[in-house]
Amino acid sequence: MTIRIGIMGYGNLGRGVECAIKQNPDMELAAVFTRRDPKNVRILTEDAKVYHADEAKHMTDKIDVLILCGGSATDLPVQTPEYAKYFTVVDSFDTHARIPEHFAAVDAAAKEAGNVAVISAGWDPGMFSLNRVYANAILPDGKDYTFWGKGVSQGHSDAIRRINGVKDARQYTVPVESVLEKIRNGETPELTTREKHTRECFVVAEEGADLARIEKEIVTMPNYFSDYDTTVHFISEEEMKRDHSTLPHGGFVIRNGRTGWNKENAHVIEYRLKLDSNPEFTSSVIVCCARAAFRMKQEGMSGCKTILDIPPAYLSAKSGEELRKNLL
Repeated sequence: MTIRIGIMGYGNLGRGVECAIKQNPDMELAAVFTRRDPKNVRILTEDAKVYHADEAKHMTDKIDVLILCGGSATDLPVQTPEYAKYFTVVDSFDTHARIPEHFAAVDAAAKEAGNVAVISAGWDPGMFSLNRVYANAILPDGKDYTFWGKGVSQGHSDAIRRINGVKDARQYTVPVESVLEKIRNGETPELTTREKHTRECFVVAEEGADLARIEKEIVTMPNYFSDYDTTVHFISEEEMKRDHSTLPHGGFVIRNGRTGWNKENAHVIEYRLKLDSNPEFTSSVIVCCARAAFRMKQEGMSGCKTILDIPPAYLSAKSGEELRKNLL
């Protein structure tokens, strides 16, 4: 059965979702929704149409899963609980500190409507979350560490772009290499947020904007920059296009643990991602979570779920027999 996908928002993430759908033969793009004028939005899929976002609620019979591609700062906290009233949905909400409240709001809406809503699908939260849970379960006596970058954070870049006077922005998350090597060597220090990463921001400001105010708003922004050593560079549009047009990212999840009656044996679990395109990889995770959401809805489930609640087999297009034969 072909899963009919709707995309809400056609930025970097929305375009990545469209590309990922092409690689999944059990899915088809049913519609793209945008807050812009649909006539000005050109998509790649020839047999799909673009509609204004306001039309989505009238197309519940044409879409099996609606993928929400907005930003975590202001879009998804409003959109996900709202659209969960009408559709089975998936989002990539990535503000870790606010996941519990986002889950609660989405869960209430989805349960009342009888829909499934998968939130925080991506690589962190998402694939890194899975690895942290597996590693913690396997090595209960241990300590885990997550390092991101060096790469462009879509959520943090979007948060900067929401600041008044900012025309464009890229934010790079950079691991502190000396600390990363200590962890790889099996050390288990207590580290503050500030000791593990730095953040580097490249900002194109609107003409006449107050640069000092913009910089202050960035470095003091809670949940995003206030806990890090943050550097802000103001650059031209030409420099942004020339030097920061790609969206690479990646990172590491490491758990150091000990086993044995007297804790005599040490173990290091490391999971690494190296990504040419942050949005395209995130989109690929979202799309397989859309398959899982569809299957859970078919089985009569409802409410909010995360990747931790999804059986691995539900993510795959392969049958149980194929999975057991080739991947187990």
